[in-house]
Amino acid sequence: MSDSPASSTSDSASITSIHQTVRRSQQNTDGSQVVVSESRHWRDIFWLGIFILHLAGLGFVLAVFGLNRFKISDRLNIDRYTEGIWENSQGLTETYWPMYALAGGVGTILGWIWLLLLGSHVNQMMKVSVHILTTYLAVVSVLCFWCAQFFWGVAFAIAAALQFMYVMSVIDRLPFTMLVLQKAVKMVWSLPEVMRVAFAFMLVMLIWMTLWSFGAAGVVASSMGDGGRWWLLVVLSVSLFWTGAVLCNTVHVIVSGMVFLVLIHDGRESPSMPQKPLMKSLQYAVTTSFGSICYGSLFTAAIRTLRWEIRGVRSKIGNNECLLCCVDFLFHLVETLVRFFNKYAYVQIAVYGKGFNRSARDAWELFQSTGVEALIAYDCSGAVLLMGTLLGGLITGTCAGVWTYTKWTDRVIMVGSTAMLMGMVLVGLAMVVVESAVTSIYICYAEDPLLIHRWDAEFFNQISETLHQRLQHRSARAREVLTHNHLDGHTQETQSV
Repeated sequence: MSDSPASSTSDSASITSIHQTVRRSQQNTDGSQVVVSESRHWRDIFWLGIFILHLAGLGFVLAVFGLNRFKISDRLNIDRYTEGIWENSQGLTETYWPMYALAGGVGTILGWIWLLLLGSHVNQMMKVSVHILTTYLAVVSVLCFWCAQFFWGVAFAIAAALQFMYVMSVIDRLPFTMLVLQKAVKMVWSLPEVMRVAFAFMLVMLIWMTLWSFGAAGVVASSMGDGGRWWLLVVLSVSLFWTGAVLCNTVHVIVSGMVFLVLIHDGRESPSMPQKPLMKSLQYAVTTSFGSICYGSLFTAAIRTLRWEIRGVRSKIGNNECLLCCVDFLFHLVETLVRFFNKYAYVQIAVYGKGFNRSARDAWELFQSTGVEALIAYDCSGAVLLMGTLLGGLITGTCAGVWTYTKWTDRVIMVGSTAMLMGMVLVGLAMVVVESAVTSIYICYAEDPLLIHRWDAEFFNQISETLHQRLQHRSARAREVLTHNHLDGHTQETQSV
């Protein structure tokens, strides 16, 4: 993996100071920690209002499109406004709604299975997610070509190639990633109440998906041409993605707050542990911090995925200086965005009650000041969890698509792609429980490494050794780059003489 030379200027100081306390907490005489949080005010209210208005407006639109074709074609006489512009075909909402019901059921079952198997088979499940996804994407590509869907066949083939390239670029990092995920699962498995939170939010998402799929089925059955249908489905999909991200990140805040409290109070049975910590985390997440969650959910997923891909490509470029220059420009642009939009902000939101941008900035500055950013850059746990989410979505989309193909071959991609998104959201609600534990572990390690040492001394030693190696790697690479630049400059001066 290639890392930025600019980020290595403080590596020597980071190595010596990594085990110093940089936390926003105070210590009692009995050795337990007390979190010093800011007063809980409503944050990012503008985005909370936008999200609520979006839900209300979209709910109305979904109901209109669903009812217009429910049992009676053009029940609300919408076709008279489109006559002469769009094709007025005959179709009913209930024709396609069962396919979406199947997608919701498959996605929910996959999410529940993933949560239930967390404790005993997490390693095997992660390996399946990483290695099977490429094959599955290739198989879906072949099926698309077989169905004469050439655009989607090429798209899935490119996705399979990118997935394969990414896995090859980070394969040396997977052992450490699996170690981190195992420890995160160990933490989550010791807190069964957070599992129940994930189950509850999956049910909430299913309720919203009932209305969403009703409207989406109405759009698929509507009198519009394929172009109009696709544009509307894209808008509905963006809305579903944002809604799903908000619910996932709400779970993230709840679980992060709980894990942080367990670590900082040295166990859930500690006398210093607050009363009903889960309910307090839930209360903060759905009230004062909900605006920050809505705001961050718009951008963090896209920026994080782009960052993973750029890091993977950047690590395998070699000595192609022109290509390296272009990729470095994109890399530094994305790194700037990561300062203000990163998933570690949700831990700061859960614990300290800050706004989203300040939480993201404070978390990133904490990582850079302690050197833990080098460890986070090396860890691929988020990407591995995303692969599991994509695999769950693909399985869901395949089930709905195959059923649709047996009845209406011209609607396979339309139903299958939207069903895939439904599956991704539902499986993502299960995956986020582990991701929350990972982010909380890194925040606690950066604020006070002894918190991790008290929790799991062996893991503390392993993570500290890996951090030491990564900082040494960065320092060595920085010296290599400086030496190379110095020799280039000396050569140019000699030639000019």
